[in-house]
Parts: sequence; C-alpha cells; structure tokens
Amino acid sequence: MSPSKKLPTEGGRPLGQNPFAALGGAVAGTRIDPASLPAAAKPVCPSTREPAAAASPAKNRGRVDILRSTAGRGGKTVTVVQGFVGLGLPEKEFLSKKMQRRCGCGGTVKEGRIEIQGDQRDVVAEVLVEAGFRPVFAGG
Repeated sequence: MSPSKKLPTEGGRPLGQNPFAALGGAVAGTRIDPASLPAAAKPVCPSTREPAAAASPAKNRGRVDILRSTAGRGGKTVTVVQGFVGLGLPEKEFLSKKMQRRCGCGGTVKEGRIEIQGDQRDVVAEVLVEAGFRPVFAGG
C-alpha cells in the first residue's frame, strides 16, 4: 500500500450535528419536562400518530371476557381475551404486544381473540382497564 492511500488517523473534522444537543446538559437520572421538548421529540401514540396526551381512551369501550383455558394445549394454561366489538386487527395486535410486555410472556391474536401464555388474568385486566375496556372474568 502506497503512502498516499493510507487513511488519516489524526481525528479529522468534528461532527456536523450533535444528537445530544437537545438535552441541554441534563444529567443521567434526572427527569426532563415533556413540555420543554421540541415537537419532534414529544411522545407519539403508535396507533394514531397523534401526541400521546391527546390520545386518551374512551370512558367505556365495551365489555370483554377474560378466560383461563387449557383445552387443546397439552395442559398448558393460556389467558384468552374475547368479545371485542368494533376493534380491528391492528389494535388487537397493539393490545396483545402491550399485554405481553407487561406480563413478560408470549402471546398471539387468533380468530379475533387475544391469547397470552400462562395465567395472567389480573395483569391483562389492568391493561384492558387502562385502554378503556370493562374486563369481566368468565369461566373457571
């Protein structure tokens, strides 16, 4: 390799944009007021692409049944949420992901029902109440 083809190692020019400039010297562990952030950095609700504060759930989005089921699963317990009225597949998948993260387990959306692995009825009910639903424990 000839000397003219070597890459410089003295550091070069500084970066053109600092990704941490908007933090304003905040120290790790301190809270930042969301009102002071620029509009591009404010939290956004993924289902509606609107600011999270404006996306408050309705007071009552309907009754949903929470079941505990082991049928056809080799003895494994699954929490099933069914009875959604007027709810599309994308929102069911969003709720399913939220429940899975909160429970720390797997799950899926099958035939219009949300299935979460394990007996997670209490945690699933909390997520549904936060989303504006009225959960009802049904079955055994």
